[in-house]
Amino acid sequence: MTHPFSAQGRPPLPTGWRRFLARLPIRLYRAGLGALFGKRLLLLHHTGRRTGIRRQVVLEVIAYEREGDRLSWTVAAGFGPSSAWYQNLRHSPQAVVQSGNHRYTTTARFLSPEDGGALMARYAPAHPRLARRLCSFMGFDVDGSEAAYRRAGQRIPFVRLEASPGPPRG
Repeated sequence: MTHPFSAQGRPPLPTGWRRFLARLPIRLYRAGLGALFGKRLLLLHHTGRRTGIRRQVVLEVIAYEREGDRLSWTVAAGFGPSSAWYQNLRHSPQAVVQSGNHRYTTTARFLSPEDGGALMARYAPAHPRLARRLCSFMGFDVDGSEAAYRRAGQRIPFVRLEASPGPPRG
């Protein structure tokens, strides 16, 4: 399989109508329709590392965890570690997550390759089509085995967004 990553180490960014479709969920969140996505997608509000301008991106949630009043969402940098939102969180890990119509102040924690591998090995059996799609999108061949997903997960940049204790904002 030819590796789809560009010279920047990621798949090519969508353009034209694909970019419009990729950014459509942002408009739906802004219109107050974030609840349509349930817990599968979130809107991440982050700060540009160079400009300081507030940015937004919709991300697919790989894992959602709730223990009492502690919430976390784990997301994957599908365009690789050079993704703007990923680099922005590296620079400033504080961000706001909008899940449904609720906002949460969060801190980004970057998973180790071992934790990413374990996460992907757990995620793949629960969501086989999505796991195959993510791996294929990122250029990783997987044969469906736990070992293959673990290896792929060790190369995918995962971020856990941990909500600060207390009630949601907004």
